[in-house]
Amino acid sequence: MDDVRGSGKELGASVESNEVETLEKGGVVDITSGAAEERPDGVEEKNTTEGEVKTSAAVQPGPPSRSSKWKKRILSFLDDQWFLICMAFAIVLASQKQVPESRQKVKSTVISYLCVSIIFFATGCTLDTRVLVRNYSRWKAHLWVQGQCFLMCSALMFGVVSATATNKDFMDPGLLVGLMVLSCVPTTMASNVVMTGQAKGNQELTVVQTTIGNFISAFVTPALVVMYISVPTWYNAVLPSHGNDQWTEIYRRVLKQLGLSIYIPLVVGQVVRYFFQPACNTFFRTWKMGKISSVCMLIIIWSTYDQAFASKAFGTVPSSNLVFLVFILLAMWAVYFSISFLASLIWFSKKDVIAITYCVAAKGPAAGVPLSATIFAGISLELESKIQVPIVIYQALQVAFGSLLIVVFRRWIEKEEQMRLEHSVLDTEAGRNERTTVMSNETA
Repeated sequence: MDDVRGSGKELGASVESNEVETLEKGGVVDITSGAAEERPDGVEEKNTTEGEVKTSAAVQPGPPSRSSKWKKRILSFLDDQWFLICMAFAIVLASQKQVPESRQKVKSTVISYLCVSIIFFATGCTLDTRVLVRNYSRWKAHLWVQGQCFLMCSALMFGVVSATATNKDFMDPGLLVGLMVLSCVPTTMASNVVMTGQAKGNQELTVVQTTIGNFISAFVTPALVVMYISVPTWYNAVLPSHGNDQWTEIYRRVLKQLGLSIYIPLVVGQVVRYFFQPACNTFFRTWKMGKISSVCMLIIIWSTYDQAFASKAFGTVPSSNLVFLVFILLAMWAVYFSISFLASLIWFSKKDVIAITYCVAAKGPAAGVPLSATIFAGISLELESKIQVPIVIYQALQVAFGSLLIVVFRRWIEKEEQMRLEHSVLDTEAGRNERTTVMSNETA
């Protein structure tokens, strides 16, 4: 018996020493057979039933090929920028074939009501009512964002338009009026919410601000447009003269347009969400049908360009005007973006700053195009198209350059979150060390 015990101890010691030696080499120990077996890292052992032979195989996936990397990058780019690509395709399509001019009014009316209604119905179905109620109480943020969006933007644009209009022979008057109308329209909804979320900003605040902006635009936008086009300038002379009775008619048309296409669909969407929230979440989020709003936005943009090409609006505008228009719109977007960003840093958190910046700098064609058509009802299709051209060009610029800044903002937020996490870990370790010291002193 002593010999058995001794041999058992020797075997255990041998196994233990083999384990230690094998672990020091970086291998894996297998003591199921009573001896140490060294296996290289990465080898997976497969449990087998009795009577089967145990097998192991090292499965190491090879590095991805260069073609697969490029394929992944291309797919990621298409997923991020699909709206911009489709918008370019819609513009090209509108330039090649147009709806007959006799049916342009019917087409514009149907699209302005139907597509805008779908956009805001989908928005109502996806908005969390509790989130809206919680953020609606932030009245200081509302005044700050809407004041910049309507008052600051229109005042700065009026200065630029006035400076440009000093040369009567350079810029088309319809485009100058369109620049003023653009500065008075509310912020956009779909692209703002998406870009704010991708940049890790306060998406809830963006939703509330875009909703408020589009709601009050029925009253604010016509008032601002009337104020600016009432200034006796040579470019405002292309518009028909209006009396007080006609401005009352303008507000009646605007409230009818926005009531039927924005307010009622938004309320109906909230009611549908209240009673069928799981179905709404499944339809718009799980099935990714939230892109319906973006598709409707593309249809609105196509319709605007289709009308512009059908009425020969681009043919009557010098190419120098269009080039100048693009540079002016890009410069104004950068000015709006920079002012709102730098000024908001003083009073708001970083996530709020991102949301505010996207809201202030953006202008929405979903409300801007129908508003411009409603305010200036009765003018020629050519002049109406010229007024709407700055709105749709600005839409392309704000989406393109706003998307480029998503990565910058995301890194900005992630850096702050990483620093906050490191400070939290240090505070936790300091507290643990302090408790250990106190316990040691009490024991002593």
